[in-house]
Amino acid sequence: MTLIRSISGIRGTIGGAPGEGLTPSDVVAYTAAFYQMLRNRSGRSLHIVVGRDARPSGPVISSLVNATLVSMGARVTDLGLTTTPTVEVAVTMEGADGGIILTASHNPVQWNALKLLNGRGEFISAEDGAELLRIAADGSASYAGVTELGTIAHKDYLEIHLDEILKLPLVDTNAIRNAGFRIAVDAVNSTGGIYVPALLRKLGVQEVVELYCEPHGQFPHNPEPLPEHLTELSKTVADNKCHLGISVDPDVDRLALVCEDGSMFGEEYTLVAVGDYVLQHKKGPAVSNLSSTMALRDVAHSHGVEYYSAAVGEVNVVSRMKETGAVIGGEGNGGVIYPDAHYGRDALVGIALFLSHLAKSGMTASQLRNSYPSYVISKNKIELGPGTDVDSILEKVKESNAQYEINTIDGVRIDFGKEWVHLRKSNTEPIIRIYAESSSAAKAAELAGRIMQEIQQFV
Repeated sequence: MTLIRSISGIRGTIGGAPGEGLTPSDVVAYTAAFYQMLRNRSGRSLHIVVGRDARPSGPVISSLVNATLVSMGARVTDLGLTTTPTVEVAVTMEGADGGIILTASHNPVQWNALKLLNGRGEFISAEDGAELLRIAADGSASYAGVTELGTIAHKDYLEIHLDEILKLPLVDTNAIRNAGFRIAVDAVNSTGGIYVPALLRKLGVQEVVELYCEPHGQFPHNPEPLPEHLTELSKTVADNKCHLGISVDPDVDRLALVCEDGSMFGEEYTLVAVGDYVLQHKKGPAVSNLSSTMALRDVAHSHGVEYYSAAVGEVNVVSRMKETGAVIGGEGNGGVIYPDAHYGRDALVGIALFLSHLAKSGMTASQLRNSYPSYVISKNKIELGPGTDVDSILEKVKESNAQYEINTIDGVRIDFGKEWVHLRKSNTEPIIRIYAESSSAAKAAELAGRIMQEIQQFV
């Protein structure tokens, strides 16, 4: 059993003893701490939006969360089966004080989690997360008396969210309709199975081929939308002569695409393509995290705008986007953040913008992919012994590469012109993760290997 308490949320496997897995007592404790943290700032009862993905543990966790919030005096709007970006949108549209999304994203079915949002519909800050953990640890949350108990209202946000997407000026439903697209969707039997086909039909897609779109939460394969997990989608695209394949993770904030020939568009290139389309129509900076492909930087520069990098993590990317006035941003895991919609990764917005781009380009998906600079990222890790001073090792790597461009906002990233390596330490175990990007898989692996050998010298 596992329970991970962090400033970004509470995540764990279902069952076990309190404090060792995500048990009912843990759900109650951290829900109460979250509400108390928000109430400490306002001094009044609050409005909280709650939604969940389709995991089998979702109904139980949702009941616990809602009951806890009502017991503390909250007014709860429960969206039921929904997506992470839908809850983010609902928080702002409902004028709520915060939100809780019950999802463990791409983790297997035995996991669930509480993702926590502030009143802007964005993930809470590190400072808020630290206060939440303190309140949970000291048990200082207080509950309402019988005359002050809260209420629950249920609301379906499917049409509301999709209609907001269709209102975006860069979403061209006429171009999509005229393209006559046939599109296959793999939604891993979670809430993407509700939202993605509905969005595609609203956009004017001619035919939708549904693969694992029943929202019962029994994932048919590893739910992380990586190439090795999308072989059946790839075959479905080819067999049905589809123009595109779409894969989303269980809470629909990550988007991966399959080309018409069954090849992978590449989740790193979801943001690149959407960024290219947005920058064609709206000038401004682009942002991605330090472990994302430099192709976005190349595309930004080709449009004559600045590119900025951010520390890994959605909250860090959003902060950097606001600082720089970015018009597009996100993460290389297929996470598109489009401020004209909202400041959160949204696969639904990504789909609408990508299909507009594809339809207006006149290209096939594979041709569009080949129109971008081609890079490959190699992902590796080094496991170190207990008690290893990881910070000291990273400092020595930085010193030995001082002649190159170095960024230390999140671990150590070293740029070697047209290739780079990013070293990040784990917060929970003695591990250094090494990401390297170059013009080919062989060159990226070679660069990563070189840095890994260097690390071994400092252990």
